[in-house]
This record gives sequence, structure tokens and C-alpha cells, in this order.
Amino acid sequence: MAKGAKNIPDAPEEMPSRAARRRVIMRSLLLNKKGKKDPRDALVHFEQEMADQFAKNRLSSSIVIPALILVMAFALGFIIEPVIAVGWGATMILIHALVIRACRRFLTDPNARANFYRWKSRFITRDLMYGIGWATFPLLFLPEIRMEFPSQFLTEQHAESLAAMDIMRFAAVIVVMSVGTLLSSPIPAAAVASTLPIALAMAAVHIIQPDILNVIIALCTLGAEIFFLYLSSHLHYQHSQNLSFRAEKDAIFAELEQSNAVSDEARRRAEAANMAKSQFLATMSHELRTPLNAILGFSEVMRNEMLGPINNASYMEYLGDIHASGQHLLKLINEILDLSRIEAGKRELREELVDLVAIATEARGLLNLKARQKSIEFVEVYEDKLSKMILDEQAMRQVILNLVSNAIKFTPTGGEIVIKVGKTQAGGQYISVRDDGPGIPEDEIPIVLSAFGQGSVSIKNAEQGTGLGIPIVQALIHLHGGNFTLRSQLNVGTEAIATLPAKRVVSPFHEEYGAWTEDAASSLRRSA
Repeated sequence: MAKGAKNIPDAPEEMPSRAARRRVIMRSLLLNKKGKKDPRDALVHFEQEMADQFAKNRLSSSIVIPALILVMAFALGFIIEPVIAVGWGATMILIHALVIRACRRFLTDPNARANFYRWKSRFITRDLMYGIGWATFPLLFLPEIRMEFPSQFLTEQHAESLAAMDIMRFAAVIVVMSVGTLLSSPIPAAAVASTLPIALAMAAVHIIQPDILNVIIALCTLGAEIFFLYLSSHLHYQHSQNLSFRAEKDAIFAELEQSNAVSDEARRRAEAANMAKSQFLATMSHELRTPLNAILGFSEVMRNEMLGPINNASYMEYLGDIHASGQHLLKLINEILDLSRIEAGKRELREELVDLVAIATEARGLLNLKARQKSIEFVEVYEDKLSKMILDEQAMRQVILNLVSNAIKFTPTGGEIVIKVGKTQAGGQYISVRDDGPGIPEDEIPIVLSAFGQGSVSIKNAEQGTGLGIPIVQALIHLHGGNFTLRSQLNVGTEAIATLPAKRVVSPFHEEYGAWTEDAASSLRRSA
């Protein structure tokens, strides 16, 4: 393991397998936690984590092991001298107390990690004492029994008693070895120290008189030791995997937190930049309006020859161009100002009870003259008995005017525009304006919905525009809590649908009895 720690790749993605990547993440994380620059220091920290697990395992057995020792000592008291059994039990409890004391000090002493290797050696040494103490268990009562019952004088009953005793002793040794394996597995050397002495002693006891039963017990004991050592290595690997998974999880969480922090910072900067842009546009729009109003006013005075005739046709034509350009620029500035106010959050809705059909009819009337110039026919489809809604009348008028004006712009001469107002399935209301113009390619719809965006077909076939009408409509509808959808098909036409939520619809009962109040409007604004 120490050798592998010397060559750690710079990036996890360079590793050939997921397990190798997990090891690198674990060591990198532990390295970062410790503030070290040497990968071996990260490995030491990993070994310290294993030592912590070892100490916790030992502390968890602070009651179970003494209980097992007392049971063994009590059983020995019936076979050998009680004084010897008591002495053995007291010695084992003392050794166990020393192990527990060392583990508790390691976990509570803040300076223990500074001398980690010394503590690890101490753990192994005390586990060796623990193993040697248990190794004396199978040696205690064998000599007296063999001297009391020499093999040539053993009766069949005595032989059966000794065989049963050997099996019971073997079972007790297996229990002790398994417990030692489980408790000491985080430190493999300690697991060997705590189990190998008792396995060798048990095998030696039975090899002394190599009859069939003794040979079987000796081989089973050695086989059990091999199995327990393999189990110990497997448990150690599992502990390592758990630490690896925990380190990987911590690394992922740290990466997510860092990504969230970067995302929050990027969003904050984007919002600040967007706010600065909106404030700049709003300020510049106001600054441009003052000289522009003078240009429009003076050009109109000169064009109408209010202060005297202008006997030059070219001058009159230039004055008309100046006035038309000024009006176009004023419209652009007004649209920029409206969009900037909405984006900056300074556009507040002045809500009141309004009839959506009435607003649509009024907007269509204002644009009748412009439509007649292109011989465009309006088809109005209004659903009967529509309830009134709580809306900003000026904003909704601007929405419908923008949609209808946009439709007139793209509808060819002699075309048709369909204006619909009706109920949605969710209980809200919608406004739909459909034309039979050239349409918009599907991949260009996001461009049209963005500020100053214009599709390729509109640039070729329509009169010049600012590209702000649709974004303003979308922003005003969203400000009301609604949705705006643009559907289009090339050479068929385009349909713009503004949907308003059901919570803005006033029920006939409230409308009839005047239950709608300004407080209701304030509550609606908060919920929106």
C-alpha cells in the first residue's frame, strides 16, 4: 500500500478503473483535510482511521470479553485447582483491562495521533499478550488429567469424558479465535497476534498424543486459524472500502458545494450585469428623448411651413425623412425603455377590472387604417359571456397592439388576420392572433422571442422593425403570471397566443356584487 501511495496520478480520470479512481479520491480528500503535500501523509491518516476503528471495536467488547473469561474460569474450576482457575481468570481480565485502557486513551488523547506508530505497536503488543493469555487455556488442565488417567489405565468411560472435554475445549477456542478476528481485523498484525498463539497451543496440545481424534482437532484448529486470518484480511478490505466510499462521498459533496458556489456566483454576476444593462438602457433612453423631441417638433414645424413657406421640394422631402426617422427612433427608444423597466423589475402592474374582448376590439379599431392600406381583412372570434379579469389595462392594450401590428406587418396584401379571445381548459383566458404570412422557421423561434431578434424570412419579406415587440409582449404576459407561445409554419402563417391564468378571472358572483377590491388585487400580486 505504501508503494502505491508514491505514484498517484494528477487527475482521477487518468485512472484505468473506478476502484483506482476511488482510491485516488480518498487519498486526495484525506490529503486535503490534513493540509499535507506528501501522499504518504495521506496514507498515514488512512491508517489512523483504521486504528480508530480497531479501538472502537475493542471498546465495544469491554463487557462481553470479561463475561467470556469468567465463564471459562468457572468451567476450569471444576477441572483443575480453583486457585489456578481464579488466577488465570484474573490475569486475563487484567490483560483485557490494559487493552481497553489503551484503546480509550487513544480515542480521547488529542496527542495520540502525533505518535501513531507507537500506539499501533502498543495495540499489537497488548493483543499478543491477550493471545498468549488465551493460549494457556488449553494447557491448564491437560497435564493433571493425563497424569490422573494415564493412557494405559483409561477406562472407556474416562476416554469418552476426555474426548467430550477435548471437543468442548476446541469449541471454546474457536469462539475465542472468532471474537479476536472480528475485533482486531482493522489492524491485520493485531489479528494475527491475538489468534495465532492460541491456535498453535491448541494444535500442540493435541499433537502430543497423535491419535485420530487429536490429529483431527489439531488440523481443524490450524484450518480454522487459516480461515480466520483470511476472514480478517477480508474484513480489513471491507473497512478500507467503507473508508473509500465515505471519502468518495465527501469528495462528491465537496465538489457539489463548490459547483453550487460557482453557479451562485455566476448567477449573481449575471443578474448584476443584467441589472446594470437595464439601468443603463433606461438612463440612455431618457437622455435621448429630450433632443429627439426637439428634432421631431422643429421638423414638424418646418414641414408644415408654420413660420413661412419653403420653396424647395428637396428640403420638404428631407424634412419628411427627418420626421419619419425621428418617429422611428422614438418608437425604438420607448420600446427599449419599456423592456428595460420590466427587466429591472420597475414595471408595476396597475390592476383593475377589465374586459379582454373590449380591449381586443379597441386595439383592432386603432389599427384598422393600417390594415386597410394593405387590404387585410380582420376575422374576430370572441367567446360569449367571458368574465372580466384583474389586469393592467394599459399593458394588455400594448400586448394586443403589438401582436396585431406585428401580424399586419408580415401579412401579405389581401391577406387575413384572425383575432380570438376565449377560455382556456384551466379556467383562464387567452388571446390569439394568427396571420397567413410567410411564417418562421422552427429553429428561429427562440431568436424571434429574444430582444432585437429577427428571423431570416422577416428580414427579407417585411418592413423594418426593432425586434422588441414580441419580447415586450412576452415580458408583460409573464408579469401577469401567464404564458406566451409562438407557433409558426413556413408558407402557412404564424399564431401568437397569450394565456392568462385562472386566478385573474373574476367570478360572475364577485363581479355582480362588487366583491372585488383593491385588497384582492394586492393579494393577487403577492401570489403572482
